[in-house]
Amino acid sequence: MKDLANCPRCGNLFVKAFTNVCNDCKRELDKHFETVYKFIKKRDNRMATMKQVVEATGVSEEDITRFVKEGRLKTSQFPNLDYGCEQCGTRISEGRLCDSCRGQIDSGLKAEAAEKEVAERQEKEEHEKANRAYGTLNRYIDKGNE
Repeated sequence: MKDLANCPRCGNLFVKAFTNVCNDCKRELDKHFETVYKFIKKRDNRMATMKQVVEATGVSEEDITRFVKEGRLKTSQFPNLDYGCEQCGTRISEGRLCDSCRGQIDSGLKAEAAEKEVAERQEKEEHEKANRAYGTLNRYIDKGNE
């Protein structure tokens, strides 16, 4: 069953199937894409920066960033269409995070995994120690019953 959602752009209710925006906003985004693409496909404009494209087309940086993230505009063809890292704002041309933020997250995950491994090892050792003590107690009781 398809989900109902509010469009993040206009707030209207729509059936969320293949896109994250309503049909009206999808059509508007497609028009914006055509406007941007017509501008940057011209040889003179291929090296335009994000700011220059925004000023020349009137399309928001958010929409142009969406086109880059969706892969509709390739930064290999238009290298100056960069956008901000979602965590720190450093200008990047692919993905959601810069190398530095991605590295911080990776190192945090590795540290968390290492802590978890140490805790599991300690728990296992305590369990084995308890089992040895229980075994010693049972042998002592068995000797007393003989």
